[in-house]
Formats: sequence, structure tokens, C-alpha cells
Amino acid sequence: MSKLVTIYGGSGFVGRYIARQMANAGWRVRVAVRHPNEAIFVKPYGVVGQVEPVFCNIRDDALVAGTMAGVDAVVNCVGILSETGKNTFDAIQAEGAGRIARNAAEQGIARMVHISAIGANAEAESFYAQTKAAGEKMVLDHIPDALILRPSIVFGPEDEFFNRFAGMSRMGPLLPVVGAATLFQPVYVDDVAKAAVQGVLGTAESGIYELGGPDVASFRDLMITMLDIIRRRRLVINVPFFAARIMAFCFDMGEIMSAGLWRNTMITRDQVKNLAVDNVVSEDAKSFADLGITPVSIGTVLPDYLWRFRPSGQYAAIKESARNLRT
Repeated sequence: MSKLVTIYGGSGFVGRYIARQMANAGWRVRVAVRHPNEAIFVKPYGVVGQVEPVFCNIRDDALVAGTMAGVDAVVNCVGILSETGKNTFDAIQAEGAGRIARNAAEQGIARMVHISAIGANAEAESFYAQTKAAGEKMVLDHIPDALILRPSIVFGPEDEFFNRFAGMSRMGPLLPVVGAATLFQPVYVDDVAKAAVQGVLGTAESGIYELGGPDVASFRDLMITMLDIIRRRRLVINVPFFAARIMAFCFDMGEIMSAGLWRNTMITRDQVKNLAVDNVVSEDAKSFADLGITPVSIGTVLPDYLWRFRPSGQYAAIKESARNLRT
């Protein structure tokens, strides 16, 4: 019988790519998510019955233990960018990760891959970064040989980074960003999945790996690249951090005052703190090179899914070709 892996958050942005690659490798895949009915799209990743979504909330000990029963490996892809109700940074990124690792250790599951993030640091100002570090520690306390992946900003067709700002560019001549000079090293989602698969298969040395693509650029330069791809002329405006902190405070208070009826999807105070710190691979860190993976650049992937934000959409290339013929 083929081996079985449980992927917590396996229908999310990164998790679905890991699920697809594990299915292609011949493994049975259990996708543990809060809303299995919304994760039906993962089933065609394999043959009938090979990839199955199951209900799980990583805040619940019994559910976590049950969804990993009888598996050969576990992968944790669950993470949040902002807190909502009981889904706090501490509950999800620290305690949730620790709960998965503890149950895996108790059930004798030796292989675990944990998706963290570059910038995980117990001493960071951002609570997001603090809880990412706490989650890593808890994982390693229970499974010392776990593979921990720290990607920079992840891009791909379903990302919430380039897609979000490309959508914002439709709204006017200005494109405001917080931390325009902050450096990022965008990493393709499928490359992150390849690294995770190595951890599940046991072909990668255990430890912490920082994953970044071949392009290191400031937030402003990334936006300029994106605007060039979608054929839009916009002025990228830097929002000073003092102004961003005031804006984020107002948005956060608005969510609190509305008693949860309105969610702050703009920017939070914690996100402002994160944007003040460069998000690139450390010089002495293990990286893609240690895994034998050559990461893909943003220029080879972004045009494949950002074309829909062009003024002429799918017809932009045809119009440009026709313009060249006229000249």
C-alpha cells in the first residue's frame, strides 16, 4: 500500500501545491482543513480516493490526533497574516504548530515538515514573527529532526501579494505602499512545495532552510516590475511608517468597535512592524542550493497569471502585435 501523508492547511496557497506534488509522487494525501466542502478541488490531484479532504481545526487536540492516525509523515502549512476571533497568532502559529508536532511524536511519526517564514524571531517587534519563532521551537522540541522551511514572500497564481496590488492599480493613478525600500526575495510557490516534498520523502537533511528566489528587490521595484507586466502606468507612493502606524491603528480600532462586523483587510499595526524589516535569505542560512533546487524568477511566472489585470486583458499581446504591424 502506498504511503500516507496528512497536510494541515493542504487546500491553502502553499498546501495545495504540496498536495499535488505528493500525489504525483504516488502518496495518498489527507488534506486536513476547517472546511472540507470548500477543498473538493484537491481531489483531482490524484486518482479516485488518493487525495481526500478531511475536517480538522488545529486548535483541537483530538481532531489533530485523529487526522494523523496511521500516516507516515505530516506537513503543517497553517498560518495567518492577521488575527480573527479565536484564530490568534499564538493559537495558530505557536500552539497549533506545537500541537501537531506533539501528536506526531506521540504517534511515532518521525517525518514532519513545518512551513514558517523568513523573519521568524523571538525578539522581533512583530507578534507574527514572534509566534512563528515560537512555533518552530515547539516543533523542534517534539521532533528534533523536523524540516522547517522559511520562505520569503511567496508568489504564484493564487497569491495575495502581486494579485492584490495589481488589483489596486485599477483604482487610480497612484499605488501606495508601506515600506517601499524594504527588501524582498520572492519565491515561487511550486519551488517551496518541492522543498517540502523532499522533507516528506526524507531526501533532505533536517534543519531550518530559508527559501528565496533569484530576485532580490525593494517593495517599490517589485511594484514597478508588476506594473510593467500588466501594462499600467502608476506612480508608486511610499507611505511613511509614522503615517502607516496611524492608519493601521484606526483600521484596527474600527474592527474592534464594530464587534467583528467589519474586518480590517487593509493593514494592521503588526503588519506595519513586519514591513519595516527586510525579508531576504540570511548569508549563513541553508537554502535552495542545499536542496539542489534552482528557484524560478518572478519574470518567468508573473505574466502567466497577471495578464488579466492588463487594460486589454487576454487581448493585450494581440493588440501590441497589431500595433507593431502598423508601424
